[in-house]
Amino acid sequence: MSDKIERVKTLIIGSGPAGYTAAIYAARADLKPVMYTGMEPGGQLTTTTEVDNFPGYPEGIDGPTMMVQLQQQAERFGTEVRIGMITSVEFSKEKGGIHKVTADGEKQIEAETIIISTGASAKYLNIPSEQRLRGGGVSACAVCDGFFYKGQDVAIVGAGDTAAEEASYLANICNKVTMLVRRDEMRASKAMQHRVHSIKNIEVRYNTEVDEVLGEQVVEGLRMKNNKTGEKEEIAITGLFVAIGHKPNTDIFKGQLDMDETGYLITKGKSTKTNLPGVFASGDAQDKEYRQAVTAAGSGCMAALDAERYLASIGSVEEAVADQYKL
Repeated sequence: MSDKIERVKTLIIGSGPAGYTAAIYAARADLKPVMYTGMEPGGQLTTTTEVDNFPGYPEGIDGPTMMVQLQQQAERFGTEVRIGMITSVEFSKEKGGIHKVTADGEKQIEAETIIISTGASAKYLNIPSEQRLRGGGVSACAVCDGFFYKGQDVAIVGAGDTAAEEASYLANICNKVTMLVRRDEMRASKAMQHRVHSIKNIEVRYNTEVDEVLGEQVVEGLRMKNNKTGEKEEIAITGLFVAIGHKPNTDIFKGQLDMDETGYLITKGKSTKTNLPGVFASGDAQDKEYRQAVTAAGSGCMAALDAERYLASIGSVEEAVADQYKL
């Protein structure tokens, strides 16, 4: 482990719309942010082929390009972006305290404020054909990508409220929605179940799982398997939506930060403040309701403003040390 300890005003853990927006605002406030991107720089949007619902792009933009541009904008104002992982954290419980982290298993960093934007990862079925066609018709976000399948036949996998809500959303856009439910009943609330069953162009297949996603470059069909009878059936579709949940990337913070039973970080009121002073959470790591790029960006802005106000309220530790030693 390196003996040299680096001191920073604001450390941003994770990238994506939340992290990069936090970096833009923090850099413009002269907080000299340092960002560790994580193993997937740019987050979930780097797996999205087209982004049509982010303001400012009238012709749309592909996810990876958008993330590169956000990074460039953050760097333009002085953010230091590092490709790497924060592997351990030791948060201070005191206001004005110093938070200690380790990067890539060896580099030690002390931060006056920390903004968490580690995001959440969509759960997939982990079938080889599904993984191969991600971005080619397989999606984990109907609200993000449903528009591209207007008037077409699609399928959705899932049985909870989110799956039911996304199936209803797709039914307004698509010609037909086939909903695959693994058990003999849905987990969704009764109200959501009634809503799904009342929509004529949604067909619910119970005791049914995905056997294989068909197509070479793009989704062309789906082979389904009845897990009671073993019977297989193929249908023609152009899109498959997987709605079996998300897992927030917050395991490293367990035991230190308040989170719900799923692992989403809990913030205070309408702020991005966590239960510890100087630690702020933004983006999908703390948002299980909306999970959109634009809402993540908004919360990244909030986190940077919260961090700036926090530092102003305590007086920067860096400045206090400089005054003490007349640096």
